[in-house]
Parts: sequence; C-alpha cells; structure tokens
Amino acid sequence: MIDINKFIRKNIKNLIPYQSARRIKGKGDIWLNANESPFIQKKTFFFDNLNRYPDKEYKLLIKTYSQYLNINYKNILATRGSDEAIELLIKAFCEPQIDRIMIFPPTYDMYQVYANILNVEIISILQLKNFQIDLISLKKFIKQVKLIYICNPNNPTGTLINPQDIIEILNFTKNRCLVIIDEAYIEFCLKRTSINLIHNFDHLIVLRTLSKAFGLASIRCGFIIAHIEIINVIKKIIAPYPLSTPTLKIAQSFFSQKNLTILKKNVSELNKNKKFLIKELKNLSYIKKIFPSSANFILVSFYYSDKVFLQLLKNKIVTRNQNFKILLKNCIRISVGTYAECVSLINTFQVIQINI
Repeated sequence: MIDINKFIRKNIKNLIPYQSARRIKGKGDIWLNANESPFIQKKTFFFDNLNRYPDKEYKLLIKTYSQYLNINYKNILATRGSDEAIELLIKAFCEPQIDRIMIFPPTYDMYQVYANILNVEIISILQLKNFQIDLISLKKFIKQVKLIYICNPNNPTGTLINPQDIIEILNFTKNRCLVIIDEAYIEFCLKRTSINLIHNFDHLIVLRTLSKAFGLASIRCGFIIAHIEIINVIKKIIAPYPLSTPTLKIAQSFFSQKNLTILKKNVSELNKNKKFLIKELKNLSYIKKIFPSSANFILVSFYYSDKVFLQLLKNKIVTRNQNFKILLKNCIRISVGTYAECVSLINTFQVIQINI
C-alpha cells in the first residue's frame, strides 16, 4: 500500500480543499447553493442546462471512461488535457527549490516547462542512441527525485520504451518516487499500454488524452489514472468543475460503440498512411534516416533540415523543426495526415529534391 504522506508536499497535505457547491452533498429540486443563474438558457449549440455547474456530467464521463479502460472509476480523474495533469502532479508532490523531476530528452517539452514555472529542479538523463532510457544513469541520479516522466510512445521520436525497462524502473523506484507514463499516443499501439500495471505498482501514474487518436484536440480533455490515494491528492488542488459541460458531453459521446468503431478505423487508416509515407520518403536522396514510429507522426533526419523546413513552408506545408533539440540535429517531425495530404507532401518533397 502506497504511503502517500511520503510524497505529498507538506502544505498540500494540510490543505483544506475548496468545498464547491457540488462537493457539499445535498439532494433537492430547488438548487440555491451555488450562486448559479436560475434561468435556463435557450438551448445553444445542442447543449442545455448551461446555467448549472457540470457535476453529473463529470461523473458520467469518468464512469464511461472507466468502462473503456476496464479500470475502477475511483482510479480516474479528468483534466483539461494531459498538460494540466503534468502541471498538477508537480504542484502536488514537488517542493519548489527542494524536490526534482526526472525527464529523458529528447521528449515532450511541457514536463520541463511546468517544472521551470513551478521552480522545481530538473534532472535530465539523455536517451541512449537507440532512444531508450539510460537505466544506469536513472539509478545513479534518483536522489531527491519525486517524479519521473516517461513519454511512451515518446514525442518527438515516436519510439516505444522496452517493456522490460519499464518494469525494472517501477521495481527500482518503489517507495522512492512516483513514475508517470504519458500515453498520449498509445491508441496507435494499444498492446504496449502500461495501464494494467497500476494494479501491481501503486506509485505508477498513467496519463491519457482525447487529443490524438480520438481527434478531439480542441475540447482539451485528458485523464489521470492512478492509485486512489494519488487521485485523492490531486482532487485537493484541481480547480472546481475543471471541464465544461460541452467538453464533458462531447467527450462522453465519443465512447459509443459506433464512435469507438470509427476510432479503430481512423487509427488503422493513419497507420496505413504512415507506412505509405515512409515507403515513399525512402526514395528521396536528401533524407538521411527515418526513425521507427509507433505514433501518428514520424521523425525524419535530413542532410539540410532547415532548408527543407523552409521549402515546405513556402509550399504551405507546416511541419515541426526539431533541429534545435539535443540528439535531433537536422530532424523534422511530420504528423501523418490523410492519404491526399501524404501524396501532396511527397510531391512537394520531390520538387524540393530538384531544387536543393
């Protein structure tokens, strides 16, 4: 059983959370406890009851998502995208200027950004040349680390962490720190999820999002999946009613059998488009390497990445230049689009090859 007091910040441990109107239990037909407007707005954008705070809708989404994951709803918290989850975890468990987080660059930038904002030190352990975690360095520099952030599949490389390494990390860090596995892209390789490991490792936290495979980036909805003691700590500091009624209702509707079938179809199509894109890119002489990817993007190493990036922009194709990142010199990250977009991209690359 996790001893949450060992990890939680002292001031958060003693914090009395804000008691929102819906947190204070009550049943009735006339609601006069939340300073809401009593006037029901005309149905707007297919949503009603917008004059009331979204409590029931939040609980419904959590229960629906728990059925999708086959995980107890008490182990789940919904957040404003997984970015908010990253921030909340640092806020809850890391004492500024005392505790540390550990990351493995090149990886998702927001781990570092939030740590810098919250004045928490960062231990950066460079990935190995094959984009795997350096376990020796991890064990060497674990002192005072409260949180370890692992992006799997990793952004921006698209690579998966060896499952044996994840188990070794979880075994080593037991009673030492919390391990967060960010699975933003896991729907593209579901067999490699770590979600079921939370039953064996109560210091494991898994982050999910609806922004990628679900195609719901604009509604900003993510999830924390963890031991109930960890969830209860985050509940103390999360904003009251963190997600809006439209967000909650849209998110919940996407777990119908029909929409889950569409999700699988879209994932399959994007994976097929990715294979096509890689196959065609291999014919270009100015590409040095295409890295294996288990996500909906590919990382490509060029001989002249800055020139290529600018040429693509001139042709109104926007990609992500990674040339400034450690270990990613001359690399560009390319999201996989529709088949038509992939064809347009290949045609543009062929024109660039003539001009470069």
